[in-house]
Amino acid sequence: MKPNKSSQANFATTEKSTHFGYTEVTEDKKTSMVRDVFSSVASHYDLMNDLMSVGIHRLWKMDLIRAINPVIGCNIVDVGGGTGDISLGILKKRECHVTVCDINEKMVYAGRDKAINKGVLNAPEWICSDAAALPFRECYADVYVTAFCLRNVTRLEDVLIEARRILKPGGHFLCLEFSKVNLRLLDALYGLYSFQVLPFLGQIIAGDRQAYQYLVESIRRFPNQSTFSEMIFKAGLNQVSYRNLSGGIAAIHSAWRL
Repeated sequence: MKPNKSSQANFATTEKSTHFGYTEVTEDKKTSMVRDVFSSVASHYDLMNDLMSVGIHRLWKMDLIRAINPVIGCNIVDVGGGTGDISLGILKKRECHVTVCDINEKMVYAGRDKAINKGVLNAPEWICSDAAALPFRECYADVYVTAFCLRNVTRLEDVLIEARRILKPGGHFLCLEFSKVNLRLLDALYGLYSFQVLPFLGQIIAGDRQAYQYLVESIRRFPNQSTFSEMIFKAGLNQVSYRNLSGGIAAIHSAWRL
């Protein structure tokens, strides 16, 4: 028996919606749209990061790696690790088992190629995987680290619960993400730069203005420091704290599975 038009309409309204930048879309649509964005920018991703942040993102990532303070032999999962900056930085400091997980194949390939070009042939391990359904047993990881990824996921609460699941008791959760600027003048200047300059750079360098327009909007839609800290705690992680970088343009959130 065929459903009537009314029942079809009711079914359509049950689809969960979320945001893609400033646009409301279904959850399935967002997942595919984010994948398309990063497929488009993968080959220029590192160059654009340097240009957009004037190289400051490298200092933020060094701060994140210091916060990890890896020990020899530990298991580290780098979620949304993309082109491998965090994982390769970790491996410079310690011999660990590091796995890069990213939902986008082109980003994984770009990271793997970069590692090979640097002469890093046997590590890290590269996996294409959804942050909400990681291919690890419960209590696998000593460290769960993510940088500039979580604002792009479809269901942030599910991703945080998955982070707790794979962490060992005593395991460390660390997230570097763009956040809420806490200085009014800096916030105004940063907003002007973000919305006027970054999409223009995306058009000139990567040939994709819309991708960088989305990335700017996704920063503004991400929860502020306090709200994100509450979400981490509600996911079952403890001793939640954060440290602002560059006046709150970015922040490192830290938590532990007890």
